[in-house]
Amino acid sequence: MLNAIHHTALICSDYQRSKHFYSEVLGLTIVSEYYREHRDSYKLDLALPDGSRVELFSFANPPARLSHPEASGLRHLAFSVTNLDDVVSKLTAQGIEVEPIRVDELTDKRFTFFADPDGLPLELYEE
Repeated sequence: MLNAIHHTALICSDYQRSKHFYSEVLGLTIVSEYYREHRDSYKLDLALPDGSRVELFSFANPPARLSHPEASGLRHLAFSVTNLDDVVSKLTAQGIEVEPIRVDELTDKRFTFFADPDGLPLELYEE
């Protein structure tokens, strides 16, 4: 019935900061960018190499996301990587705090977490 995840939509508190983070720090490709004057809001479409997308929205004064303790709903966004050590090195070189690498006890795959500028948990999962 379903083929794949087409996109994940995120709402940020500081559009320029998040645009820089997702496009320059994480390297997602900007596909399109719209300013919706009637909403005083931006919508940025970003693509990953496999064609999946992240939509980044800005709205005036969005409420903070409850992360700790974890609330019902989206828990985190996970990105597949080929070499976890390389990606962690690139992030830490840019001042991004990354948790220690762990091993998934069910799959024996290595993974770690870091956060976007708004504290959204992001996972790197080595394939």
